[in-house]
Amino acid sequence: MPETPEHPELPRIPFNKAAIVGREMEYVQQSIEGGHPAAGGAFAARAAALLAEATGAQEVMLTTSCTSALELSAMTLDLGPDDTVVVPSFTFTSTALAFARQGARLVFCDIEPRTLGLDPAHLATLLDDSVRAVVLVHYAGIACDVAGVRRVLADRPDVAVIEDNAHGLFGAWQGQPLGSLGRFSAQSFHETKNFVCGEGGALLLNDAADVDRARVLYDKGTNRRAFLLGQVDKYSWKDNGSSFGLADVLAAYLLAQLEQRETVQAKRRAVHQLYTEMLAPHAAEDTFSLPDPPADRESAYHMFYVLLPDKERRNAVLGSMRDAGVTPTFHYVPLDSSDAGKVFAARTTECPVTENISGRLLRLPFYNDLTPADVERVVTTFLSSVALSAAVV
Repeated sequence: MPETPEHPELPRIPFNKAAIVGREMEYVQQSIEGGHPAAGGAFAARAAALLAEATGAQEVMLTTSCTSALELSAMTLDLGPDDTVVVPSFTFTSTALAFARQGARLVFCDIEPRTLGLDPAHLATLLDDSVRAVVLVHYAGIACDVAGVRRVLADRPDVAVIEDNAHGLFGAWQGQPLGSLGRFSAQSFHETKNFVCGEGGALLLNDAADVDRARVLYDKGTNRRAFLLGQVDKYSWKDNGSSFGLADVLAAYLLAQLEQRETVQAKRRAVHQLYTEMLAPHAAEDTFSLPDPPADRESAYHMFYVLLPDKERRNAVLGSMRDAGVTPTFHYVPLDSSDAGKVFAARTTECPVTENISGRLLRLPFYNDLTPADVERVVTTFLSSVALSAAVV
């Protein structure tokens, strides 16, 4: 590991570091030796069954990424140029791109400042007859205001709720698993997530009426799944679709990670709690603030972030920490202000909270094997950088 410029004896603390947590190598070898490392194998079935049991999903389809899972949801809904989809402006590009790729137009919604999730009050002003779906993001693994969204959509049963649950696997809202709250839910198993296989994802279908068509779309437009289930005597091309399936060799790696979910989540919870305990006594309005999730949310412990007073101090702290060998990072640039966002938007919207949060948010290093000594060093470096930034900005 590279040494730091100011402290050559100390290794740099990275922002993220994926870990082997169980039987990954054993399962990968079994998948290869079993002769079916492509999609649709035994390990994919086992991983999908585990996810279905944990979330209550009607069907789980492992995909090559969370992006492709969202694209599959857009195809299942038959979205097109006459349709609009409401997405939060504070999210990764995939949340919006998946629907723009289907031809739908985008309407960007602001976030509310407590959970950094989609703001129901702003959503209420954006609805019109063209809206076919609303996408929720559970930022940092904390559920957004689901109750507020449901109230706004109470008289719009035609609008599908889609969870971009890339941060939220094994989190909960009022005791209900994140991923079970919408008609569709997309998961991510990218190397930066709690559970990884390098690149991967899953689409969770929570409405049984969507299952048959989604299976056809998932299997390159064929009824291959019905054939494998013995429902037809041969399979052929039936509809639109693509090659969405996750290779079984990657599903094998993923399954080993998911089997250790209690251990992984306990480690991440401990890191999160230690950050909170060490930083809370120093938090103040003029220095930085910590997340304050509502009591009815159970975190998935995907990340730890702080909010600085303004963008200038956030950037100064980022630079100072990096110089000291600790690697924090910022997060999303508002999608409504991006070049592509302006192209794909159905109309212009104002997202001032998103703009404000985007400029002030700083994410601290966060991964399974971050030790208490590492956390202490990150906190010490952060606090000294905050003090320095206040003096020079």
